[in-house]
Order: sequence, then structure tokens, then C-alpha cells
Amino acid sequence: MFHERSRLPAVFRHVVSLVIVSGFHRSASGLAALIFGIVLLAGPTTVVAQRHGGGGGGPAAGGENSNTRPIICLHDCPALRGGLSSEDDLKNFRRSIAVQATDEQRAAFAKILQYAQAASDRLRDFHQSLQKTSASGLAAAAALAERGTGLDQAVERVRAGNQNFLASFSDAQKSGLKETTNKLAKEDSDLDKEIKALDQVVQTSKPDSAQLATSAANLDKKFASFQNEQLALGKEMGILIDPEGQGLAFNLPKVTNSINIAGQTLLIPASGTVSLISTENGQDLFRVKVTADLSDLQQNATAIIRSEVARSPRCGERIELRQATLTPLVSASLVVANLHYERWVCQPGQAGPVEVADSDGALEVKLTSSVQPNAGLRLASEISRVNADGLLRDQLRSGDLGVTLREQISASLLSALQKMADLKALLPTVAQQSAILQSVQFQDAGADQLGLVLNGQLQFSDEQTEQFAAQLKQRLSAQGTPGP
Repeated sequence: MFHERSRLPAVFRHVVSLVIVSGFHRSASGLAALIFGIVLLAGPTTVVAQRHGGGGGGPAAGGENSNTRPIICLHDCPALRGGLSSEDDLKNFRRSIAVQATDEQRAAFAKILQYAQAASDRLRDFHQSLQKTSASGLAAAAALAERGTGLDQAVERVRAGNQNFLASFSDAQKSGLKETTNKLAKEDSDLDKEIKALDQVVQTSKPDSAQLATSAANLDKKFASFQNEQLALGKEMGILIDPEGQGLAFNLPKVTNSINIAGQTLLIPASGTVSLISTENGQDLFRVKVTADLSDLQQNATAIIRSEVARSPRCGERIELRQATLTPLVSASLVVANLHYERWVCQPGQAGPVEVADSDGALEVKLTSSVQPNAGLRLASEISRVNADGLLRDQLRSGDLGVTLREQISASLLSALQKMADLKALLPTVAQQSAILQSVQFQDAGADQLGLVLNGQLQFSDEQTEQFAAQLKQRLSAQGTPGP
């Protein structure tokens, strides 16, 4: 038998969220259950999680009769299924209650997330300064150093807030969250090393642009890993990670889309969330966020791009794509195409074409995604670097060949990405007509893996929201996945 009085607010929030997500929040019976739960949880009643024997009505361990204490349960009650299934269930329940965050810890965690957002903004500004420094030389060096100092301060504020948060843990929280906090401590240590490494490069008299870019990218990845561990800790403590305060959120079931591009079959795993933004006049507005894994697209980039750019006319320019790589940048992606170039001339009276140029080179193309009204996903492309000699270098830098190849590379990948950027594949039937795609952005998923983040909106009536919750629960149940 287990008694718990000190964590009733957390239990109350959990029960209320279960009632809401289950679709009961607008029905008469659901409202009655919710009010009943509020009365019970707000009063001095002790919450009892009790393990029943096979007979269901005999005395419990310790000599108390199982009928002498109430079991409060508003959703999917274990007691209705014969009680907690094992001693492990009881142990896990106890641990979950023991590590729940206090109201003060929830407020502190929310403040840390604000600091993290500010640090992310500083990091973005620093990346922009790097581009200006690369373009303007020493003219922007002072601004770069200033932004580096601001970035240091912002990251340090996040780390200090995190240390203060951990210091507020009770003994039970320290014990129950030891594994997660150890992971967070390691990420904190790695983050400290990366910010110091960047400082060393920035503070040199003539910072090397390549070293700056590499160090900034490493810091970007490490800060993202640090944030992920922070969010994992908050989730374990029952803190609803909800930066917009919407309160109601659904997890979308994971799906794997299969698409065929240039004879290549690509498997694209994707998952996402749907979060309530506002509700007014019987209309509910939800934000949709879907993340797709583009690893398969990266692995098949050479074949997909080759089908678009390769050409071998009898007379004229012949292009062979030997290899292409697709890697993430900050909010963008980079294609590096290794090319073999030949130029053949056909003259009257000759038996055949004559080769007049032969060269190898590499073309780097930066791709940035956007969404245009009535056009959907689009890709903006620009040549960021050319590595070639002689005629090929001139043709890629300032000739028609560079423009043509840039457009062909963009077009070959756009066809694949447009098939992936379909919110309807992840959403239940009731949501497919109202889904609106608002933005698409490349994402660095770590270890040079590329992701694609889709952001959109859904607008439902109250009735459609309940249908959405019911259809989503059916999908999750079919996958054997826990409900929203």
C-alpha cells in the first residue's frame, strides 16, 4: 500500500490532462468526472495506489481490508483491470511521484528555457556575423568579437540557471533522476569546452574564417544536445514543455513514407506533435510540427542528382557527376558535386568530334527552403564555392554552365522534398482538409544527418477536436504506442 500527500498538485495536473486529451473535456459525463476529481484531489483525501490479490476482495498486506480505502482514478484505472500488474509497476509509480517538480521548480525551468532561447538568438546572430566577416574582411571583426562576448554571457546564463535548478532537487529527485542528470552534466561539460574553444579562435589577432565556422558549428550542435537533455529532464519531472502555454498537445504516430525518385526508392521516417495555440468562439487553432529524417535522401544523393545533370552530347559540353554529397548547414543544406567536364567540337569535314577541353572540379550549392502561397515548398539555390581550374572554373563561376548546374541540382532535390513535405500523410482523416503548411526548414540532426522540419496549422471546431483525438488514439493503439 502506498500513500502520497505531498505531490497532489502534480497528480491533479496529470489526471486533468488525461481527461482532456481523451476527448472528455467537452462532454457532460467528462465534466462531471473532472469536477469529482477536483473535489477529491483538492481535499484531504489520501490517494491510494493498491495492489489487489487474485480474489479481489481479501485483506491486503498489512492486515487492512482492501474495501476500507478508496482508489481515485479517472482514466484507464489499473484497479478496474485487477490492480497494478507487478511490484515493478508499484515501484515505477512511486518513483514517478517522487521526482515530480514543485511549483518553484517549474517556474525555474521555464526561466531556463527563456535563457536558452536568448542564447539561441545570440548564436544565430554570431553565425550572421561570420558571413559578414567572410565577405568584408576585418571591417566586421569588431562586431564579431562583440557578438562573441554576448554569446558567452548568454550560454553562461543558461548553464548557471541549470546548476541552480539541479541544486534545488530533493534527495528523492537526486536519486530517481541520477541517470538523466549525469547525461545533462556531461553535455554541460562538453558545452563549456566548445564555448572556450570558440573564444580562443575569436580572440586571436586574425581569426581564421574556416576555424571560426567549424568551431561555431560544433558549438551549435553541442548546445542543441544540451537542450535536448534539459527537455528530457523536464519531461521526467512531469514538467509540460510548452513554450507557448497552449496546454493541450498530441503526439503524432510515427510513419515511414516511401517515395520513388529517379529510380531510387527512399524511405523517409517522420513524426510530430500537434499543440493547441488558442480557442475562441468554438474554434480551436493548433500548431503542427513534423520532423522527417532525410538520411535515405543523403545516401542516394549521387544517383538522384546525376539523373538531372549528367549529359553526353556528341558535340558540346559533356558533364559526368562522379559523386554528390548532401549535408546540413544552419537552417539550410549544402550540396557538393564532384564533376568531370569535357568539351567536344564538331567541324565540317572532320570524321568525328574533337575533344578540346578536359577537366575535373567541384561545385558547392547552398539550398534554402521556403513555402510560397499556392506553390508549396520551394528551394532557393546559390553557388557558395567553386573548386576547378581553367575553362571549367570560368564556366562554373561566371558562365551559363554554373547557373544551369545550380538550377538542375535544386530541381532534382526539390522533386523529392515536395513529396516529403505533405502534412496529410501524418494526420488523421478529420485533419487532412484543414492542414496548412506554413514553413519548411532544413535541420542539422547531428553527425552530419539532415532533417526536414515542417510547420503548419490546423483549425477545428470543438466537435472536430474530439474526433481528431479519437482518430489519433486509434492510430496510436494500432501501432502499440501510448496515447497522447
